[in-house]
Formats: sequence, structure tokens, C-alpha cells
Amino acid sequence: MTNAAEPPPPTVKRPWATHVLIPTLWTPEPALAVCELLDDLLDAVGNLYARQIQDLLRDEQGHGDAADVTAGGDDPADDRPF
Repeated sequence: MTNAAEPPPPTVKRPWATHVLIPTLWTPEPALAVCELLDDLLDAVGNLYARQIQDLLRDEQGHGDAADVTAGGDDPADDRPF
């Protein structure tokens, strides 16, 4: 009698949960505090990594002209009305 091989353990891709559970019993004050914390975190990450994030997004989305847009450049060959 042959024992069946055990399946390999599942691979863990992320060491954190994929969903965030938000309490439904908060008053507006804690909800506002969380929003302010997230705004501060966004500002802090943006201040440190804005250029790298823009470069990464441009590379991932395949927009070669994204650098012109972020630098305020305008393409004279672009005849779109908006």
C-alpha cells in the first residue's frame, strides 16, 4: 500500500491580510482621526517617493509622454480638443 504524497504547503505572498476590517460602531471623531492619519501618511510617502512613484507608474502604464505631462510640457503635435 502506497501513501499518497502530501501536497506542498501554500505559498504566502503577503505577510498581511488582504482585506481591512473597519469597525462599524465608530463615532465621527475616530473616523476623522483615521482619515487624518491616512492623509498624513500619504503626504509623508509622497514627499519621500513622489518621483520614483511617478516613474514606476509611467513604466507600468506604458506612457512615454507622462514625463512631459508631469513636467508641464505640451506636445504641439497633440491635436486633441481637451
